[in-house]
Amino acid sequence: MNAPTDTLAQWPPGGPWPDDSALAGTRRAASVLLLRDAEGGPQVLLLRRAVRDGDMRSGVWVFPGGVLDAADPGLHDRALGQDAQFSQRMQLPCRGLDYAIAAVRECFEEVGLLLAEGPDAALRQAPVVRPGLQDGQSFADWVRQAGLMLAVDRLVYLAHWLTPLGMKPRFDTRFFLARAPQGQDAQADAGEALELAWMTPDQALAAGLRMLPVTRALLQGLAAHPTVDAALEAARQATRVQRQFPRLGQDAQGKRPVLPHELPYAEIGRLDPEGRGDVWIALTPERVVTLSPRVQRITCGNGSMMTGPGTNTYLIGSPGHHEVAVLDPGPEDAHTEAHLQAVLAAAGARRITHILVTHTHPDHSPAARRLQALTGARLVGLPARHAEWQDTAFEPHASPEDGQCWPLGEDCTLRAVHTPGHAANHVCWWLQEEALLFTGDHVMQGSTVVINPPDGDMAAYLASLQGLKSLPLQWLAPGHGFLIEAPANEFQRLIDHRLAREAKVLAALRDRSGPAPLAELLPQVYGDVPAARHAVAERSLRAHLLKLQAEGLATEAQGCWQGV
Repeated sequence: MNAPTDTLAQWPPGGPWPDDSALAGTRRAASVLLLRDAEGGPQVLLLRRAVRDGDMRSGVWVFPGGVLDAADPGLHDRALGQDAQFSQRMQLPCRGLDYAIAAVRECFEEVGLLLAEGPDAALRQAPVVRPGLQDGQSFADWVRQAGLMLAVDRLVYLAHWLTPLGMKPRFDTRFFLARAPQGQDAQADAGEALELAWMTPDQALAAGLRMLPVTRALLQGLAAHPTVDAALEAARQATRVQRQFPRLGQDAQGKRPVLPHELPYAEIGRLDPEGRGDVWIALTPERVVTLSPRVQRITCGNGSMMTGPGTNTYLIGSPGHHEVAVLDPGPEDAHTEAHLQAVLAAAGARRITHILVTHTHPDHSPAARRLQALTGARLVGLPARHAEWQDTAFEPHASPEDGQCWPLGEDCTLRAVHTPGHAANHVCWWLQEEALLFTGDHVMQGSTVVINPPDGDMAAYLASLQGLKSLPLQWLAPGHGFLIEAPANEFQRLIDHRLAREAKVLAALRDRSGPAPLAELLPQVYGDVPAARHAVAERSLRAHLLKLQAEGLATEAQGCWQGV
């Protein structure tokens, strides 16, 4: 079982910078977030785009911006900034200044705000000149004739977003932040921009406006800043510029971009590298998902606070082979019959020869008995070590030794990896041909697991995580959630998270002059967890304290704890 008692920090936005092949066919674009101080906090300028058939941005609220123009590079000498500085910040070999010039140009053409310096007369004439630019007059020619210098030095580079593969057209867009020029009034051009609105980020997010994911995400980032200066300074000092390279996924409403912090993101990259957009991004009960030629996943309909989206059952077998194994068949409850029928249907003509379990918590192993009766398969796993919260009726035909191999046909081998901690009898199963580990509840997606003594053991859990780091793995298949990439990073993140929680436990013990019961320690140690989950969190707190006690750092007497 698991419970989302500790929500893990989302991994940093974005991923590796795209290579040239990822950018093939994209349109280079630039956009600028214009800010002004107001009584309720900084306001940002938004525009509603024109409605056009076939345009994914049709009628949505966005920031001023557009594609780069062929004449933009010719204005490098009319820009108050150096190409090398912009390119370095954007991690480009050159031509970063092109994006900044395009941002200034698009801002003027769409909303009439000009970031420039030059003769006062020329600046005053800008609103008069603007309609001519919309009718085909060259922005570059006008800038030169008017003696203007484009104030790209007022732009602060903010973010890089790439439209998902599979969406047309695709944009490679750089976003900038700038203070709106004083003494100028924003006016929609009635072409690209139908209407304008100045709003605080919170107002814009609460208004129910139709937005692109990038617009919503950047507004959420701006909401934390009390002033324009604070927002600009935060962007200048950022050591990691936000990078978002969404992928295209599908749910009941259709295809949509999936951002890197969303749980299905890694799985989409594995299953759909071409950008078809057909990977389902919801763990729908009894839906069969083919993860590879060897592996299928079916999620049981037992979703809850304790089980997340539901328990994953995996079918594992050699491609083209007539036999298959089932891992973690799920609970014995109202969902059992439908779930097992889905498992049998997915197996098809293949014979289920083995039913393996990762551990005997009641959402993972109880259905094994019913499936065994239907198929005659052998039960493989470790019996329960303690009675509490366990399927004590699970009686395996075989109990795997740590490191023992279980061949499932040609080119398909599972290796048992003992991982006590969440449960004393927990076993992860390593599919060596795919460098993939079935983690049961040892590693969850989107939440940490409960460590519930006496069956759960925090020291054993951390040691098991440390041991898994040495395996040559590329993917994790959890008992609840989607596929997880970069296993070593995930193991270390979990270790760091648990040790940070342990540090809170030690701090809570130090803050008290005498022994304290769990009820007093819990709000301080798990203050970031909703109170409704504190009863579950208390189990993990006890596990931390028992670990500290074994290390000589805490003592307990009559249910009260104190530091040593």
